[in-house]
Amino acid sequence: MKKQLITVVAALGIVTAGFSTQADAHELKVKVQAGDSLWKIATNNNRSVQELIQYNSLSSSTIYVGQELSLIAPHSHETAPQTSTYVVKSGDSLSLIAKKYNTTVSELKSTNQLTSDIIKIGQVLKVPSETTGQPVTPSKTYTVQSGDSLWKIATTNNLSLSQLKAYNNLTSDAIYVGQLLTLTSEGVTAPTPEAKSSLNADALIAEAKKHIGVPYVWGGTTPSGFDCSGFLHYVYNKQGITIPRTVATIWNQTTAVANPQKGDIVFFTTYAAGASHAGIYIGDNKFIHAGSSTGVTITDMNNSYWKPRYLGAKSVK
Repeated sequence: MKKQLITVVAALGIVTAGFSTQADAHELKVKVQAGDSLWKIATNNNRSVQELIQYNSLSSSTIYVGQELSLIAPHSHETAPQTSTYVVKSGDSLSLIAKKYNTTVSELKSTNQLTSDIIKIGQVLKVPSETTGQPVTPSKTYTVQSGDSLWKIATTNNLSLSQLKAYNNLTSDAIYVGQLLTLTSEGVTAPTPEAKSSLNADALIAEAKKHIGVPYVWGGTTPSGFDCSGFLHYVYNKQGITIPRTVATIWNQTTAVANPQKGDIVFFTTYAAGASHAGIYIGDNKFIHAGSSTGVTITDMNNSYWKPRYLGAKSVK
């Protein structure tokens, strides 16, 4: 049976609907599934297309069903730096841990064979030994890859979003593949660490309610169709607040609160363990969200479906 060939369409920015191959956090390889493209596999596993081509000695962007692709550079596992361990605590993120141990997010992910930025409370991570590790010399520039966002680049390089925009005289979050970004303050006056925007909860909720009835679309980020995190990303951005694109990353990058207030994000576990669905708390035990079967709607948190699936609330303030 002929192998099914799949051609990458990353240059056109086209994403095929549906689920695509994503490696387990401890796997070093993925197997190509029907409907996959090199761009999709790279994006889902926090790699660039160029990295996958290099790691697998590919001569083109063509892949086939059943093909195994390496997610790490050849022999990259053979030389391991001296490390100590760190137990993930509430409120931690890879960027915070990297900063504490004078390393980078990329180095932490490589050392721990992580293929995403998701970490869990209680997880044990290997980190460069504070007594033996050498100071990390940060890169001065970065070339934008397919699947990148300004927020992702800033976090990976231990910068705030406002710092990265100031270093590059950017007035919006828009970037393009191949763009060269400056990662240091050389030649510019570095701003103070980014202060979080003041959230007007009533304005946020009013904006969210404008979209009641918009249908659910997997990967949707516009008023023509939203998925749950795309809805949050769009509405908060309208208030001048940038949040991550996925529910799991939002969960990791926001601040836990005991009881939700208007404008906070409430999280639920649905199709997968951990935070897999979220919405905006609007008061009176209700939240507005993009449900897969309802589209954008307002729902009571105490109903029989959502109450047992509630994980907690977090604030972006």
